[in-house]
Amino acid sequence: MASSVLWRTLGRTKLLPSHSLGRPAGHTEWYRNFWGTSRVFGVAPIKLHMPALSPTMEDGTIISWLKQEGDPVAAGDALCEIETDKATLTMDADDDGVMAKILVPGNTKNVRINALIALMVPEGEDYTQVDIPTETGTPSAAADTPAKAPVPAATEAASSSEFTSMRHVAGGKGHVDLSPAVRYLVDSNSLDPAAIVPSGPHGRLLKGDVLKFLAGDPSAKRQEAVPAATPSPPTPVAAPPPPPPPVSHPVVPPAAAEEDEFVDIPHTSMRRTIAKRLTQSKTTVPHAYSSIDCEMDSVLRLRKKLQGSGVKVSVNDFIIKAVGQALKSVPEVNAQWTGEAVQLLSNVDISVAVATDKGLITPIVTDVPSRGLQNISETVKELAGRARIGKLMPEEYQGGTFSVSNLGMFGISQFSAIINPPQACIMAIGGSRVLVEPAEDGHTTKTVMTVTLCSDSRVVDDALASTFLEDFKENLENPYKAALL
Repeated sequence: MASSVLWRTLGRTKLLPSHSLGRPAGHTEWYRNFWGTSRVFGVAPIKLHMPALSPTMEDGTIISWLKQEGDPVAAGDALCEIETDKATLTMDADDDGVMAKILVPGNTKNVRINALIALMVPEGEDYTQVDIPTETGTPSAAADTPAKAPVPAATEAASSSEFTSMRHVAGGKGHVDLSPAVRYLVDSNSLDPAAIVPSGPHGRLLKGDVLKFLAGDPSAKRQEAVPAATPSPPTPVAAPPPPPPPVSHPVVPPAAAEEDEFVDIPHTSMRRTIAKRLTQSKTTVPHAYSSIDCEMDSVLRLRKKLQGSGVKVSVNDFIIKAVGQALKSVPEVNAQWTGEAVQLLSNVDISVAVATDKGLITPIVTDVPSRGLQNISETVKELAGRARIGKLMPEEYQGGTFSVSNLGMFGISQFSAIINPPQACIMAIGGSRVLVEPAEDGHTTKTVMTVTLCSDSRVVDDALASTFLEDFKENLENPYKAALL
């Protein structure tokens, strides 16, 4: 029998001819192939990516991690808090395992969706041996922007020099480019700013430059360029100059203003999204505006009567109900524009604008025509409360078929709003005011409120807008007849 070699692979032993391994006959060896253990190759990770928690979300802020490295994780557990463009939500786990590595720490802004943010390992594995991918960077908005072409040094220097020179000239005596403190020193001491060497950014003259000049510091005085010497005929000796006038003591302001004239407030994800959508709406949607006055005396009397019965409702609740009834009567307004057709929507879901510290958000009151006035009031209060603390679920602010924005409680008598695409309309509600009108026996008073319908003229033309406003006015002025209760 020819000499053989025992080959052990993955825990099994094989007897192989020695000549198959290139060894001389009669030579016997043991070979062991290592297992793919975690200590050698690492544990294959379960990758966690930045989720898209809303249709308009492009990036978000990881506020904090609720699970730390080494913590056990069960499916459905909240892993971290993420601030989207509309609210603060939690990211939940899809699998059981152990949190192995957090790649993007808490309080990190502008984390793009699908970016790798953390790693988990299956249960029973050593999380310290997790195999970390080589590409763990978190793409940001800046990463999507193509790099600018390098600017030649000479061009950049010339541009910088030109800009500095322009700023210096613009900052001449009495110009608004000087800060209040600098202007006070210059005017009080009858100085020419062009004679002082500026040390601020882009050639800006600072208070310290003026004080150095007043103190006689040679470095603060601008040196005039000396022209090249040219032969000239002899000139007569000039008379001695008159003695200099007495120098008065420099006037220093009692409380100089700070040199910093502005403060940068970084944009939040919500603020960037609002700006993007408003710009898109005003540049792509043809806005049309129609206004009408509604008498509010009947609503105010009914509201007072309900409050006497222990039912607390607001004027805005009456408005939402009246809008819902009008949309049911004039369904052509409850529509949205698409590239192929105008879609008439069967559900009447009204978005109510709510002001928060981070911006405007529009929680939705669904199926308004079928709701009672008290139910609408309770729903609006509950949604607005959670909106102000960023705890709305995506389905509670995404969608809607019509929007209502009320600034009457802030003393605004009338205003125009911006449409929230793909909706076709938004109603702007002003404050109530008392009008005095002549009558046969003297005069009468009535309470009037102005509403403005801002509509997409591709969907709602002027005639349709007038029909809708007339129906809304009828509902609001006759709350019993319109069954607003």
